[in-house]
Amino acid sequence: MTEIFGVPIPALLGQLVLGLVNGCFYAMLSLGLSIIFGMLNITNFAHGAFYMMGAVFTWIALTQFGLSYWWALLLVPLVTAIVGVIIERSMLRWLYKIDPLYGLLLTFGLALVIEGLFRYRYGVYGLPYSNPESLQGALNLGFMFLPRNRAWVVGASLLVCFATWLVIEWTPLGAYLRAATENPRLVQAFGINVPVMITLTYAIGVGLAGLAGVLAATTTQISPLMGTNLIIVVFAVVVIGGMGSILGSIVTGLSLGLIEGLTKLFYPQASDTVVFFIMAIVLLVRPAGLFGKEK
Repeated sequence: MTEIFGVPIPALLGQLVLGLVNGCFYAMLSLGLSIIFGMLNITNFAHGAFYMMGAVFTWIALTQFGLSYWWALLLVPLVTAIVGVIIERSMLRWLYKIDPLYGLLLTFGLALVIEGLFRYRYGVYGLPYSNPESLQGALNLGFMFLPRNRAWVVGASLLVCFATWLVIEWTPLGAYLRAATENPRLVQAFGINVPVMITLTYAIGVGLAGLAGVLAATTTQISPLMGTNLIIVVFAVVVIGGMGSILGSIVTGLSLGLIEGLTKLFYPQASDTVVFFIMAIVLLVRPAGLFGKEK
C-alpha cells in the first residue's frame, strides 16, 4: 500500500516531519510559559517578544560582532534571561500579591513596547544571514531530504524540553522552585532566598523563549514581528495542555505540531484554525486542560 486516503506515504511522512519542526517550537515556547504561570501565576504576554528578541540578538551576534552561531547559542539565551531578571526585579515583583490580571496587562504592554523598539530600530522586513556551514545541506531520510537546520531544531528542542522537565520535576533545584512559589514562608524558614528563586524561575522561562529564538533564526526569516502571531498559537497550546503543566506543554506542543502538519495535507483551509478548534473542544470537555489539575 503506497497511499493513505489518496496521499502517497512519502508525502505523508514528509509532512509529519515538517509538523514536528513546528511542534518543537510550540513545545519550547509553551514550556517557558508554563514555568512562569505555574510557579509565578503570571500570564506572560511578553513571551513572544522575548522569542523575537532571541532571534534578533542572534542576528546581531553573527553580523555585528562576528560571533559564530554556536557562541550565539550559548550567549543569547543568557542575555535574554538577564533582560527577564531586570524586568522581574523592577516591575513584576510588585504584582505577585494582587490580581493576576495586572500581570497580564503589564506583560502585554511590555510586549508592545519591546516590539515597537525593535521595529523602530530594524524595521519590519527580514534580517538575512547565512546559516553556519555545519547546518547547511540536507539529510536523506529515504522519503524526503530534511534540511540540516531543521533536523538540528528537532534534536535540540527535544533535548532541551526533556532536560527542563527533568530538572523541574526530579531535582532538588526544581523542588525548591516549586516550594518557593507554593509556600514561600515555609521555604524561607529553611534559609532559602525566596525572591532569588522566584527571579530565577522567571529567568528560566524567558531564557527558554530566547533559546527558541536562536533555534528559529536558522529556519525562519528574522523580523520584529515574528513572535506576534506565533504566541497566540502557543497560548492555545498551553491552555490545551493545562496551565502550568510542564509535561502537558511538551506533549501538547509536539502533538499539535503534527496535527497541524496533517491538516495542511488533508484540509489546508483549516490548518490555521485547527489548534483553536481543538482548544474549544478540550475546554468544553476538560476545562483544566488535558494535563491540568481540576480544582
